[in-house]
Amino acid sequence: MSHSMTERAELAETFRETGPDAPTRCEGWRSRHLLAHLVLRERRPWAVGADLLSRARPGQEPRLGRLADQAADPAGFASLVDVLADGPPAWNPMGLLGDRANLLEMVVHHEDLRRGDLAEAEPRVLPTERVRAVWEHLQPMARLTYRSSPVGVVLVVPGGPRAAVRREADSVAVVGDPVELALHAFGRTEAADVEVLGRPETVSRFLSGR
Repeated sequence: MSHSMTERAELAETFRETGPDAPTRCEGWRSRHLLAHLVLRERRPWAVGADLLSRARPGQEPRLGRLADQAADPAGFASLVDVLADGPPAWNPMGLLGDRANLLEMVVHHEDLRRGDLAEAEPRVLPTERVRAVWEHLQPMARLTYRSSPVGVVLVVPGGPRAAVRREADSVAVVGDPVELALHAFGRTEAADVEVLGRPETVSRFLSGR
């Protein structure tokens, strides 16, 4: 089983434990909205695009909202979790792309759910190979997510590898384990357990530009 499918199964179990109305790190979304997003992404990607074009506020997206409403009761929620656990349909190339398309999506949204109210969550100890896969797939994505940073960015795993994902004359180092670095790279700055190092003025520019 791929890393993303294992992470998907664990995410589905977390959904089952939290129920439909748990907080998430995604603005305006409860757990049922996050679940609806993940299902629409794979089953009706055109609906995700249409919601983006509607410019609706988070939590008020028309198509996502309708599916989230269907999952507001325990039975509807459990049924939608089962859909997520089944993985992408055969026609969706996301299934063929495997970890490249799905691992970071599953990992980041899993932590969105686990850390929804920023309460102290028990840290997950992930298998070494999955952590390595997160690091591998994070680097090309981080080059996109940090592309507007006013300073250079180097991702650093303590005692491990590092990667320059944006090159500028002045740079900061964002230090943390790969999952925490992924959360930071995808904008979950309050939830991510990372340290930003560099000259004070460079760090200030970086933090103000995020």
